[in-house]
Amino acid sequence: MDIRPSKFHSMQTANQTELKKTDDLAGNAVIRVEDVHKYYELGETRVHALRGVSLEIQRGEFVAIMGASGSGKSTFMNMLGCLDRPSSGRYLLEGIDVSKHDKRALAQIRNQKIGFVFQGFNLLARTTALENTELPTLYAKIDKAESRKRAVEALALVGLADRMEHFPSQMSGGQQQRVAVARALVNRPAILLADEPTGNLDSRTSVEIMEVFQDLNDKGLTIVLVTHEHDIAQFAKRVLVFRDGKIRKDDPVTHRPRAAEVLKTLPTLED
Repeated sequence: MDIRPSKFHSMQTANQTELKKTDDLAGNAVIRVEDVHKYYELGETRVHALRGVSLEIQRGEFVAIMGASGSGKSTFMNMLGCLDRPSSGRYLLEGIDVSKHDKRALAQIRNQKIGFVFQGFNLLARTTALENTELPTLYAKIDKAESRKRAVEALALVGLADRMEHFPSQMSGGQQQRVAVARALVNRPAILLADEPTGNLDSRTSVEIMEVFQDLNDKGLTIVLVTHEHDIAQFAKRVLVFRDGKIRKDDPVTHRPRAAEVLKTLPTLED
């Protein structure tokens, strides 16, 4: 199976070609954030959620984001996912300045360039793994045959080639999260954003999901992971720590564990 990095890149469409590229500014950065501030108005109170955040994430990186509640990490993640816009500053995704885009344009970018994985699996109960994986292609200009082909490939990538016709109720929590990962990959995004993807899983299953992420990252996929678990963050290549709306730490992970090796030391659920 062809699983080169280009397989994850979004396909160009007529609408995308109208979006101005600024590759000379972004270089090889998939994500470039420039002096971003975010304010929220809560009644008479103004909350300054992000306070001048600047950051680059290069193609093929695996970055973990940590921080206490109220630190700004969730606001930042929403901005990276084009679910919210900065109050000031710029956000470039694959060279496209999305800071001023309207809701319709942001929705298009989300569908074409970003894969989302959440703590809750959000699978349709009466729909097979294959059909759940195909769902995002309904909003893309992809014919039925190509949609089915991509879903099969995505499920194979996460190790579920033999579970395609199973329903969520017939799968473990880890398998359901793998389906959610496959669903996030089916439109071949530029980045995968994972928000507490191991939050509902036991320790062994959490490491199994991190093995999937490490394997995908090894194949060239850029991953940004939000987690409150230090041991999970260590599977990434770089860790950002938010506090009071700013990035307080930005460090590479030294002595990074391989999830496949860690799994060999963990008991199985039957044990």
